[in-house]
Amino acid sequence: MKEIGANGQVDYVEFNVSDIPRAKKFYGAVFGWLFTDYGPTYTEFSDGRITGGFTSTEAITPAGGPLVIFYAKDLVETQKKLQAAGAEIVKPIFAFPGGQRLHFKDPEGYILGVWTET
Repeated sequence: MKEIGANGQVDYVEFNVSDIPRAKKFYGAVFGWLFTDYGPTYTEFSDGRITGGFTSTEAITPAGGPLVIFYAKDLVETQKKLQAAGAEIVKPIFAFPGGQRLHFKDPEGYILGVWTET
């Protein structure tokens, strides 16, 4: 059973997608996520720290909203995996105080980020 987090922590992230198998293939290949299917319109993912889901029952809304940012030990290698999986790099690696980051567009059109510390 999943441990309940502290008040105010991000606990679950849900993406509306048009193709659950494609989303699983993409995120599994890039980040190594594991999946639990709950019928044809929903699958839960786990990255080892947080869980979330992919649902095909809602409209896809890739623009707007908060920017979800993933962590990677090796940003260059993660960029290679993203590109090999079909992601578009929309903001190449850039430095900020304490680290580096990039932004990419996933197959559904969501803009997401990946960062690493320096």
